[in-house]
Amino acid sequence: MFPRLVTVLERVVVESGVLRIAASTKDGTAAVCPECGTLSTRVHSRYGRTIADAPVGTQPVLIELSVRRLFCDNSNCARVTFAEQVEGLTSRYGRRTPVLQRVVGALGVVLAARAVVRMGLVLGIVVSRMTVLRVVMALPEPAWAVPRVLGVDEFATRKGRRYGTILIDCETHQPLDLLPGREAETLAAWLREHPGVEIVCRDRAAFFAEGARTGAPQAQHCADKWHVWHNLGEAVERLVSHHRALLRDLVKTEPSSELEREPGPVPASSGQEPPEPYPPGKFLDRLRDTHAAVRAQVEQGLSLREVARRLGLGRNTVRKYARAASPEAMLHGQWQDRTSKLDRHRPYLEQRIAEGCTNLSSLHRELQERGVRCAYSTLRDYVHPLRPGRRPAASRPPMVRPPSPREATRWIMSHPNHLREDDQLRLKALLARSPELAAATAHVRTFATIMTNRDGGRLRGWIADVCADEQCGLASFAAGLVTDLDAVVFGMSTEWSSGPVEGRVNHLKMIKRQMFGRAKLPLLRKRALLAAAAGEPADRNVIPLRHARQHERRRLLAAH
Repeated sequence: MFPRLVTVLERVVVESGVLRIAASTKDGTAAVCPECGTLSTRVHSRYGRTIADAPVGTQPVLIELSVRRLFCDNSNCARVTFAEQVEGLTSRYGRRTPVLQRVVGALGVVLAARAVVRMGLVLGIVVSRMTVLRVVMALPEPAWAVPRVLGVDEFATRKGRRYGTILIDCETHQPLDLLPGREAETLAAWLREHPGVEIVCRDRAAFFAEGARTGAPQAQHCADKWHVWHNLGEAVERLVSHHRALLRDLVKTEPSSELEREPGPVPASSGQEPPEPYPPGKFLDRLRDTHAAVRAQVEQGLSLREVARRLGLGRNTVRKYARAASPEAMLHGQWQDRTSKLDRHRPYLEQRIAEGCTNLSSLHRELQERGVRCAYSTLRDYVHPLRPGRRPAASRPPMVRPPSPREATRWIMSHPNHLREDDQLRLKALLARSPELAAATAHVRTFATIMTNRDGGRLRGWIADVCADEQCGLASFAAGLVTDLDAVVFGMSTEWSSGPVEGRVNHLKMIKRQMFGRAKLPLLRKRALLAAAAGEPADRNVIPLRHARQHERRRLLAAH
């Protein structure tokens, strides 16, 4: 701890839980003038310094050091006197030893300032949050060279309002800089200041494309494959949304439901009126009053907008009331008669209730022994209408919910071998009823083959086939690819992607959450650069470059 050649240890005591060490520098030793570098041994005076050191165990350490002030014998030097510094123990104006300073800086890089203060109380380090921030901001930034492959992406400092731009080296995954804003000129100015970039990996945002073309006209652009695949999925979901009626027909024409495959009686639903979903009370009274008021004003010839203004309701809400023939017809929405994970165990529950077992804890325990995993509240809500005195269970068969457009999109975008058997059957039935979806599915699978095999040369032919096929409904997506075709083709043909950049964006989100979203850009930038230099992984999806090809192939196969 103490250099023996220049310091003398005088005493070590423990006072009020603090280990105090008294020491002094030796007389007769030479010190170097910080201005001119001249050695001096002529003492002017002495003064005391109190320096905090790294704790011993969990006990704080204070060093009371007596140091000399010496004359500078160089007549050409601007300094008359100077204070000596003990290497490894003191620094100019420093109140902490270099060891403790490094510890505080390392904690401040990986933790928020308030968290460092709380951690310091456990470790025996007394420090304030503002001191932690000053130490972190004073740390030198890691050095880096101009990258050959540059990754660019945006991040939000305040979602929907303020954004920034992150730049990383795609070969080393090292973050290089964080820029304020996401304008094209900001990126172009950075590229002009750092010439030598050969490849720019980015998403298909227009401002990044324009900035990269302006700042580095010689660079090859690489559109990220995941973003292209995601855009295709959005186009397919919009297409499927136009066929909601076919999704509802899938439920009506299914050969057998999940419940019918299980042993037990099949609930009879024909000739039965649907039960009232809610018991009489304020809710139904308010529903009937609102329905009567809306219908009365609509029958008078008032517009929906006028009715909404008079009643203080939304126009869409007024439209629902106006279209409903009766108040009870509005009670059968998305929350009514939904499927449940307990539907297949309904015969067993009915049998146990008929035998007189109405203790929910016992029923929950029995279901767990049968391998059923459900919450106690789920069982309670499910068993409530099955108890004695309620309407017979056979009059309330569970309604099978039709698949959503997003679920049908997943069937189309997934590889057929990765779908369950029932999903394959439903997809086959859906495609048999819609030639448009069948054509779109064929083009999606061809696109997935091109992406998986990195055969970007076939993309132009695929775009021509989609634009010529009037049934597939993907012409707008194909036309969007033409606007950035060179970058998309290169992205389809190479191993480079924006995966490392997305990992660093996730790391930025973690840092922001540590500081409760209050970190300004300078502190966010400092912590992001220093954490990466310290070897902290940005995200588990950021992998070594030598495994990038295998990882990309596995990711695309999993998606298709």
